[in-house]
Amino acid sequence: MKGKMDILNYIGGKWLPSKSADMQDVINPATGEVLGQVRLSTAEEVKNTVDAAAGALPSWRRTPATERVQHLFKLKNLLEDHFEDLSRMITMECGKTLEEARGETRRLIENVESACGIPQLMQGYNSEDIARGIDESMIRQPVGVCAVIAPFNFPGMVPFWFLPYAVACGNTYVVKPSEKVPCTLQKIFGLIEQAGFPPGVLNLVNGAKEVVDGLLDNPAVRAVSFVGSTPVAQYVYSRATAAGKRAQCQGGAKNPLVIMPDADIDMAARITADSAFGCAGQRCLAGSLVITVGEAKGPFTKAIAEAAEMRVVGYGLDEKVQMGPVITQQSKARIEHFIGQGEKEGARVLTDGRGTVIKGYEHGSFVRPTVLDGLPPKGEVATTEIFGPVLGLIHVESLDQAIELVNDSRYGNMACIFTGSGAAARKFRYEAEVGNMGINIGIAAPMAFFPFSGWKDSFFGDLHGQSLDALEFFTQKKVVAERWPKEWTRKF
Repeated sequence: MKGKMDILNYIGGKWLPSKSADMQDVINPATGEVLGQVRLSTAEEVKNTVDAAAGALPSWRRTPATERVQHLFKLKNLLEDHFEDLSRMITMECGKTLEEARGETRRLIENVESACGIPQLMQGYNSEDIARGIDESMIRQPVGVCAVIAPFNFPGMVPFWFLPYAVACGNTYVVKPSEKVPCTLQKIFGLIEQAGFPPGVLNLVNGAKEVVDGLLDNPAVRAVSFVGSTPVAQYVYSRATAAGKRAQCQGGAKNPLVIMPDADIDMAARITADSAFGCAGQRCLAGSLVITVGEAKGPFTKAIAEAAEMRVVGYGLDEKVQMGPVITQQSKARIEHFIGQGEKEGARVLTDGRGTVIKGYEHGSFVRPTVLDGLPPKGEVATTEIFGPVLGLIHVESLDQAIELVNDSRYGNMACIFTGSGAAARKFRYEAEVGNMGINIGIAAPMAFFPFSGWKDSFFGDLHGQSLDALEFFTQKKVVAERWPKEWTRKF
């Protein structure tokens, strides 16, 4: 990347620099290079952003859905044309490998494609003669101004769990990216501008907590989407709903993967390594605990330790690299603290990611894959979301014990089982208390036409992102009962 990126707000169809004096560097986590500086917008600038969205709402909601999605079709093609550029930007500011960034960009585009079906999906229903001469119908109308507060780990994809559905349904939208990774959305909003959305329909405001609170407290914002840690999800949900807003808030996770004795151990270890160490463990569907059952303990422990040791760590733009850095030096220090804590709790460190330095990238925030064997199930490390490439191993004697451990967690984002038994898989599917489940799959990431689910402290709200849940979240139902007596229409 040549030169530093100018990071601006996009308000009412105009690129505007924030007037705030409060700013922070945007750092490439692999190289330590400063990619740009982001100004943390003021409360007044948040208000201006919401006002722009509110001003565009009356015209946009009256635009037929078939016309609204034409802008999404154009955006889809522009995203395809800039696929590699966007993927490289994700790698540079977020740290993931180029292959992982390409996967994120593809999922982003798939949500645009899915939202293009809104003209059919948004249809209501009707019934004639609910009483003599009276008909009744249900129609869907947009909610109003909506907003997303996005995380750092998927700077492109996560906003698109919500954005395309919201605008296709006739809402106007405000995006608040993570201040750690604002560059990807700068590029995407450049494409949004080219796609010809009317001014104010889509808006971008950079910032931190003051911006978040401004969106949560502004009465014109009627719905808020959030993805991040559980404490912040609880905060956003509580403050948003207290103000009478709709809210869908994805929180943290501690995703367990159960390995049965009849599993294909080599396959399970390979898939588990991808789940635990892909994106440096910084995703809400990362496998962070393995529960081996019975005789699976010995062979799986050996196989996963070897897989972790062999993983190639470095700068994600190198196609040979299999895992990049974590997002900041602060995250690196936090993750290393938890590795030490696991050791203090009695776990055996099979592979140790502490003190990682990659030649040529000495300023990067690298932590190698770490495997902690024999974690106490009730200990701090086994129950805390670390959000890094740290995998804990716990051993039990039965599937019932494994399910009990899964269900004992405060989180319920994802759980997976590896087995050759249909009966074991069905029992796990039926009894495990999670919203996303994998059977012989390590990352149960829903496609765009399924909701991104999550239970317990992993989600606050009723309707999730993507698919029909997004349709329901971004529309409100109006039920109309009508009667037209003959004498009123006799003159016609």
